[in-house]
Amino acid sequence: MTITSLRLLHRCCFLLTLAGLALPARAAEPEIIAKARAYLGGEAALAQVTSLRYAGMLVLDDAGNTANPQGPVKVEIIFTRPSRQRSVITAEKRVETTVLDGYEGWQKVQDPSDNSRWQLSLLQADQIRSLRANVAENLTFFRNTGDPKCTVEDQGAVMVDGIACRKIAFIYAPQIVFYRFFDTASGRLVMTETAQGESIREQGEIVAGGVRFPRTLVTSLKRPDGGAQRITINFEQVTVNEVFPDSLFAMPSLGAP
Repeated sequence: MTITSLRLLHRCCFLLTLAGLALPARAAEPEIIAKARAYLGGEAALAQVTSLRYAGMLVLDDAGNTANPQGPVKVEIIFTRPSRQRSVITAEKRVETTVLDGYEGWQKVQDPSDNSRWQLSLLQADQIRSLRANVAENLTFFRNTGDPKCTVEDQGAVMVDGIACRKIAFIYAPQIVFYRFFDTASGRLVMTETAQGESIREQGEIVAGGVRFPRTLVTSLKRPDGGAQRITINFEQVTVNEVFPDSLFAMPSLGAP
């Protein structure tokens, strides 16, 4: 988990002369969105969120085997406006840091037992587009109206786990789509699916900054070999509106440990 590029100021006068030729209005927001935002905490609480930090533990489940072969895996994910993300996955033999900073991104893989052993790679354009969409999805709480590249489609009524839901698609690109299934009675998010076929369910809740966040995320997906895999993240803490230094998102220099 795409904000608009900034318009040059000198174009303002020209655009004003074309007021009568305005672009078509965006489609009306599906009614379920207001209910979903109210369920999370309401407009005032959601509007004040500028950053999020999740911290917890990750568990892999392959064909019923829930033991992590590489030991405990810690997860920290940071989102900040307008478009920054930093995720750090720490295992016994590997630390993987992935960062998005606007339109740039990088990934560092580190051997925690030897500071001299690390690799740095730049993210590709499609990876950056996906991460920008992910940031927007986490910080706009289903109302990404500031991004003309995000199309929101009401795809009708469906049943999920015996619950009457409304299916809403958040489309950033053909390969970057979040299908959200909202309980029509309460507005609660019941399930999310992606264009890649992943299924994500939320369990429990942590309240921070007056906003409801999931305590557990369970992602189910198909491996390339056709087998099923489940990834569970149990969050221990969610923090709202921490201030993070720019250095946290800066690309490491080649001489850095």
